[in-house]
Amino acid sequence: MSTHTSTWTVTGMTCGHCVASVTEELSEVAGVESVDVTLETGAVVVTSTGPLERATVEQAVSEAGYTLQS
Repeated sequence: MSTHTSTWTVTGMTCGHCVASVTEELSEVAGVESVDVTLETGAVVVTSTGPLERATVEQAVSEAGYTLQS
């Protein structure tokens, strides 16, 4: 089985709790295997079993209380 890596930018994160919230919500998305968040840049690298739809990622980030940069 192959994996797919995608990088997104999340705005509004200011602390470790923010990182944990985004990581938790994205980890619940079907097919997501790992989430790596860099607080300083807002970069979020998601490894999944296949490509993720932007709307799916955006919804998970929104559930965490943050915004997916366009």
